[in-house]
Amino acid sequence: MNLGLPTTGPTRGMVRARGDLFELRHEPEDPSLSNADLAPTRIRQRTWDTYHFASLWVGLSVCIPTYMLAAGLVGGGMSWGQALFTILLGNVIVCIPMTLIAHPGTRFGIPFPVLARASFGIYGSNVPAILRALVACGWFGIQTWIGGQAIYTMLKVAIPDYEPPFAQALGFLVFWAANMYVVVRGSEMIRKLEAYAAPFLIVSGLALLAWAGSRAGGFGTMLSQPSRFQTNAEFLAFFVPSLTAMVGFWATLALNIPDLSRYAKEQRAQVRGQFLGLPTTMTLFSFIGIAVTSASVVIFGEAIWDPVALLSRIESPVLILIALFALLIATLTTNVAANVVAPANGFANLWPAKIDFARGGLITGVIGIAIMPWKLLESADTYIGFLIAYSGLLGPVAGIFVADYWIVRRRNLALADLYAKEGLYGRWNPKALFALAAGVGVALVGRFVPALAFLYAYAWFVGFAVAFALHAVLMRGTPVVDLDPVPVVEEAP
Repeated sequence: MNLGLPTTGPTRGMVRARGDLFELRHEPEDPSLSNADLAPTRIRQRTWDTYHFASLWVGLSVCIPTYMLAAGLVGGGMSWGQALFTILLGNVIVCIPMTLIAHPGTRFGIPFPVLARASFGIYGSNVPAILRALVACGWFGIQTWIGGQAIYTMLKVAIPDYEPPFAQALGFLVFWAANMYVVVRGSEMIRKLEAYAAPFLIVSGLALLAWAGSRAGGFGTMLSQPSRFQTNAEFLAFFVPSLTAMVGFWATLALNIPDLSRYAKEQRAQVRGQFLGLPTTMTLFSFIGIAVTSASVVIFGEAIWDPVALLSRIESPVLILIALFALLIATLTTNVAANVVAPANGFANLWPAKIDFARGGLITGVIGIAIMPWKLLESADTYIGFLIAYSGLLGPVAGIFVADYWIVRRRNLALADLYAKEGLYGRWNPKALFALAAGVGVALVGRFVPALAFLYAYAWFVGFAVAFALHAVLMRGTPVVDLDPVPVVEEAP
């Protein structure tokens, strides 16, 4: 059937379907810039609805770092209510750029590295892609180390009188292999894992809360402990960097959310799913962490923030194994979707002809081990400091993405040219790279210059604002692609 597809110009090969979704009907022109994982999704492949996105965020949010997130806040002097408010506000804030950056993924079916080509250029896109990938490799290592510890604890419970040589390393490698298996199976496997695991994880968290409350006869003194801050100034001095850290917690996925939103049926699915799933689950699971830790003071005589250590002290081996299995599933769902998809696609963008999603995932796994993530988990201060530092790197990238797509391009992209070295987007965009360098520089300068420490406290916000404004100004006058000539189809084959 002849749809009258444009054969020349920026809209060549494009069609428009229901919900203002676009598809590229022919293969990308330059095979060196594409592979099966980087090519735009077809309309028929966009099957995720609101439940899938909400369940994705349940699977992502229910993890040990979320459980322990409030530890640094309460330990720093906040009351439990102040800690939960900080976590809720940070996640509502990060949902805004996340849904804005998800929009082009849904509209054009493109992953994060390909979206980066529109603002940074075909080759310049590797700069934000690798920045994001290296941060994700660090997170992958953290989550895999935690999962390995859970497996090690399960082995000790199952076989109390025998510990094989290098048991902790063995647990780590077994969990690493489980992650790699899911990655090799691809995006459909990830969708099914998140969809099926979500209700199980919610029930497991609530069961842990009920057990702790029952054993302790309540939730101890922590929930009645007031804030240790005497003045508003003291509170704000701790609140501002903590809020930045909470935003930084998911600043990573805010960038590469097109890797997942490209599978959405419509824009409403990704917007509703993310606002329903992210702030609510993060706040609920953080509360479970606070309440259960408070109860642990009554049950065991000390505050135990680490859920693996807590579960290992339950008297019933069967309950321990069930609880640790839930912990493993929680860590696996978070690790694969949040920490492997982005770097796998990012590394694939470096050399699409040779590196596919599976190989990119294996590279992620190797780097995640080399980063030595256990060093980042030595203290709450190190952990929150890590979150602030990388938020200063990723906030500027998010600012450039939002400015480029919503202000400069007016939400219109030329799909074919995103896969062409000599197309509209060029090989490098020095203006975007300058905006990125300026945003990162201003965000992180306070880390080294005490008089400007306030900039570092707001690292993500400062970096976002500087890069957004600079990119929008420097790119003024950029021609906007006219998508009106793109033919409309009732149903894509």
